[in-house]
Amino acid sequence: MEGIATLRVGEAVNQYLLIKQATKGVTTMGKPFMTLILQDKSGSIESKLWDAGDEQVQMYPAGGIVHISGEIQDYRGKLQLRIKQIRPVKEGEPIQVSDLVQSSDTPKEQLYEELQSYLFDIHNPAINRITRQLVKKHEIAFMTYPAATKNHHDYASGLIDHVTSMLRLGKAIADLYPTINRDLLYAGIILHDIGKVVELSGPVSTVYTVKGNLLGHITIMVSEIEVIAEELGIEGEEVMLLQHMVLSHHGKEEWGSPKKPMIQEAEILHYIDNIDAKMNMLKRALSKTEAGEFTERLFALDNRAFYKPTIE
Repeated sequence: MEGIATLRVGEAVNQYLLIKQATKGVTTMGKPFMTLILQDKSGSIESKLWDAGDEQVQMYPAGGIVHISGEIQDYRGKLQLRIKQIRPVKEGEPIQVSDLVQSSDTPKEQLYEELQSYLFDIHNPAINRITRQLVKKHEIAFMTYPAATKNHHDYASGLIDHVTSMLRLGKAIADLYPTINRDLLYAGIILHDIGKVVELSGPVSTVYTVKGNLLGHITIMVSEIEVIAEELGIEGEEVMLLQHMVLSHHGKEEWGSPKKPMIQEAEILHYIDNIDAKMNMLKRALSKTEAGEFTERLFALDNRAFYKPTIE
């Protein structure tokens, strides 16, 4: 797909873009500027708007559409858009937000249908009922929200794209290691990030909500599991184990996990989550890199650049 994310250093830009994120900053000399993350359906790119005072902050908010003329440049191993001219979209221009929002390659309805097939493979009644109820409660948001504000699956329907990809990985791993409890693993995969539909604002110009900032998706979902279990009259170890799966899926305290994994299904969930997130970032970076060249530096992957081999 052609677009802003596929352009190379030195190429000109003359197109409409959606402001995905807009943040204020101040230079070491005390001059104000804005950092804009701009996107179209191909992906996003960072740009700086210098000497940006209050007027520019109001003129270029997140969620707004702009027309930009500029050029792609390399800044410390990462692509940036150097702005030459920028203006807000005018009324009547043939462009709308949906034309510029990136979404999963697979239709969300197809992903949701695939997820349902895994629900049928959860045989423990308590785990099945809790998981189904939480999926049903958040169905629309679950199908449309991103999995993050940046880095991995940060596009419309990215959350369900992430989860279904993880379920495929989980099935393959469970086939190799029969001692894994598939009920716990599948439910943990499905539930681990659903709290993000409360933590994040939505699929367009995604930011953290107040509740997201104060509680975070892990705490939100642990609480929801308990509430749903009480509503369904479910007691027993299953409730605690599902909560542990969610609590520990980041793996380490320094990575945001209140607890480290202490059952094998939680350990596997952490690895699957990490693999899928990193492979999504690599897939997108390599898709806009020519064979025989390196990707831009990927901050979430230790700021490494990855080589794209010429062999097939």
